[in-house]
Amino acid sequence: MESDLKIISTPVDWYGVNYYAPSRVGAPQGTATEFGGIDMPAELPFSVRRIEGRPETDFGWPVVPEGLTELLTGFRDRYGDRLPPVVITENGCSYEGVDDQDRIAYLDAHIRALHTALEAGVDVRGYFVWSLMDNFEWAEGYARRFGLVHVDYETLVRTPKASYHWFRDVLRAQG
Repeated sequence: MESDLKIISTPVDWYGVNYYAPSRVGAPQGTATEFGGIDMPAELPFSVRRIEGRPETDFGWPVVPEGLTELLTGFRDRYGDRLPPVVITENGCSYEGVDDQDRIAYLDAHIRALHTALEAGVDVRGYFVWSLMDNFEWAEGYARRFGLVHVDYETLVRTPKASYHWFRDVLRAQG
């Protein structure tokens, strides 16, 4: 309907981005594969391939923080002044343990990549870590731990991880 076109053409107030890791996409290989916890059927018109030579999260995702910078500056280059303010609505990783130094390194590198995009002129207004607490993950259930706070699923005791304290200190230092 004509009235629908007016509504859906209204500019958005902000643009949300979930960023975890990039993927390589290529021609179909004709076989089913598993990628990042997801079964990829053989009949897809493409294949998803691993990015070699990068550290990986416990979920098997490559750690490529500069991909976040490239994504954000690419949006800026493509859309210019039409790009609304950006909010990183999800960014995080799966690592085991309460002394989760790998998660700290992941978040530190991604926040630095975000800062590079800001310096390049991308209007980023917010950044949210996924997730505050370990939780049920849609593809893996309770098998993966994404939170800054460890949850004992038997007792429901919550224990802040090293990444929780690190992120708190980063936020405090920024005022």
